[in-house]
Amino acid sequence: MNKPNLRSKRVIIATTATVAALAVGGGVWATAASADSDGVTGDDRTRVAAAAVQAVGGGTATDVETSDDQGEAYEVEVRKPDGTEVDVTLDKDLKVIAQETDTPSGAAAAPSGAASDADDRALTDAERAAAEKAILAAVPGGTITDLEAAAAPAAYEAEVRTPDGADWDITLDAGYKVLTKTADS
Repeated sequence: MNKPNLRSKRVIIATTATVAALAVGGGVWATAASADSDGVTGDDRTRVAAAAVQAVGGGTATDVETSDDQGEAYEVEVRKPDGTEVDVTLDKDLKVIAQETDTPSGAAAAPSGAASDADDRALTDAERAAAEKAILAAVPGGTITDLEAAAAPAAYEAEVRTPDGADWDITLDAGYKVLTKTADS
């Protein structure tokens, strides 16, 4: 028996199985892996984001954080393809504790009991594009890690990370003018 060929076949089969598994769950894994994190990294981040995306039925995890609240391990923001944003709270075993859906009209439904804020609504594609343009003009080369509606006098608030690792908090008015640009410490 030719052992080097047998080992090569085992590696090829294992690699093919891994690629096939990722292709089957591609929508969940691809979107989960593309999201930014705050404290959750690597495989843990991918695993947590995938659980949240699966819980809401698809979309992109836009923020993955550890939770400070007792009984909660993770907080994940998921943007669904229709623009709706869902906040998902998971325990350490990745079981859903709570979900809060922000509808585009601004009314929020909290099937698991979480209260909603009046300014916590999903942004339209046009709002998101205009706000992102203004934010990136204010922080050239930055990456937007979070963008959402804000309470007056601001209309939008964002978190941005620069290539050197600095974090910025940006607020915009309804006309997409920068109101504040504050370095996070």
